[in-house]
Amino acid sequence: MNLTLLLLVPLSTALGIILLRDVKHIRLMAAIGSICQLGLAIKLLLAYQTARLLGDTSQMLFQFKYAWYPSLGIQWHFGVDGISIAMILLTAIVVVAGILFSWKMSFQGKEFFLLLVLLSMGAYGFFISLDLFSLFFFLELAVIPKYLLIAIWGSGKKEYSATKLALMLMGGSALVLVGFLGMYEYAGKTFDMLQLAQAHLPLEVQKLLFPFVFMGFGVFTAIFPFHTWAPDGHSSAPTAASMFLAGISMKLGGYGALRMAVYLMPEAAQYYSPLIIILASIAILYGAFATMMQKDLKYINAYSSVSHCGFVILGIGMLTRTSVTGAVLQMFSHGLMTALFFAAIGMLYERSHTRQIGELGGLMKTMPFISCVMFIAGLCSLGLPGFSGFVAEMTVFMGSWENADTFHRVATIIACASIVVTAVYILRALGASLLGPIKNEHFNHLADATWNEKIASALLIVSIMALGFAPFWLNNLITPDATLIIHALGK
Repeated sequence: MNLTLLLLVPLSTALGIILLRDVKHIRLMAAIGSICQLGLAIKLLLAYQTARLLGDTSQMLFQFKYAWYPSLGIQWHFGVDGISIAMILLTAIVVVAGILFSWKMSFQGKEFFLLLVLLSMGAYGFFISLDLFSLFFFLELAVIPKYLLIAIWGSGKKEYSATKLALMLMGGSALVLVGFLGMYEYAGKTFDMLQLAQAHLPLEVQKLLFPFVFMGFGVFTAIFPFHTWAPDGHSSAPTAASMFLAGISMKLGGYGALRMAVYLMPEAAQYYSPLIIILASIAILYGAFATMMQKDLKYINAYSSVSHCGFVILGIGMLTRTSVTGAVLQMFSHGLMTALFFAAIGMLYERSHTRQIGELGGLMKTMPFISCVMFIAGLCSLGLPGFSGFVAEMTVFMGSWENADTFHRVATIIACASIVVTAVYILRALGASLLGPIKNEHFNHLADATWNEKIASALLIVSIMALGFAPFWLNNLITPDATLIIHALGK
């Protein structure tokens, strides 16, 4: 399997979009390109599983190397394991759904779809890179499109929100770069992740560099207290941008924190583990209670994302195989369900022109399909059995409980308690928005979902339920690599 195809397909799609003029042809090109990306992701998953069944025990499969800047030890070094394949598959699913939900985009449609495709290319490059410099390159490639998507096609305080998001994420990137350069210097002038993992940096060096890398990536995951860009960015972004931002971009942070911080600096991870758990617990509870105070549906989903991404950080900070597996499952689950939730809110707003809960009501009668989509996303968010949210959160809780001391048990109980708060704000928001009498006569004439919105919603719902009812396929994909990370901690 040639991993460069994951970059060439979106790149060729972007070039095709640039050459086209008619918006109908442009969105068709974007859709075909996104479907090809999903096909490649599924093919990669099957090829990876086949290689493992045939006995290939290499840590990273399908590796590709090409010297980019030999004098500085910089190279294109690609490779994948189960964790990165899970993130690639998530990216491909969200890209297809985002393109379909943006089907009616006419205002500067060429630029809009071009930025979406470039953002997806940055995500793929990030997840397959084994060279820290090229990984940082793709991380930055995924930041600029977010700013433009919000600043140009957003709503409300879009310039403020876009600027705040870009500055905070670039600040996080700067921290990551400092940590990478430090590892490069102390490990013998190499950016290669596999070589860095074998270098075993001295403890004092790890303790110095770990906060830069972990907190830098933590900004992307909206870790407390560097989370404030997320609610503003989500609330102002257009629907597809919100889906990409929460479904893909926030996963760059979780993946980077696990792979580049915990795996490459395991002793420092153990040293800082209590602090990580405290920050994660604060994010979980703060995000949940802050969500209860919101009246705007997008802000509800945005603050809810802060809380749910706290489970990712908690699973990483607990440093058990089960909790790390749960963290990856939570990244996958959250990417799907929050993309679906933002899509449902976008469909509702496009028709009703309001996201305020107090102005909504009775929409189930006029928009049954969109209302059902919102209910499914909400029930997944609160962790109802049968959906991906339940599987992911329970895995994090079980892995956290494996630590038998009082500190870890108390943190686990606090995280579990947030489920009650989540159920309160989700059920209250859904009930007030979709059930009861219709408050506005205009709502009686609203149209339900279109064909493209139904297909995109079905894709996300099927993916959510595939993980909810049969989690073993993803769990078996992730667990061996989570075991490898824990083994590094053991050493």
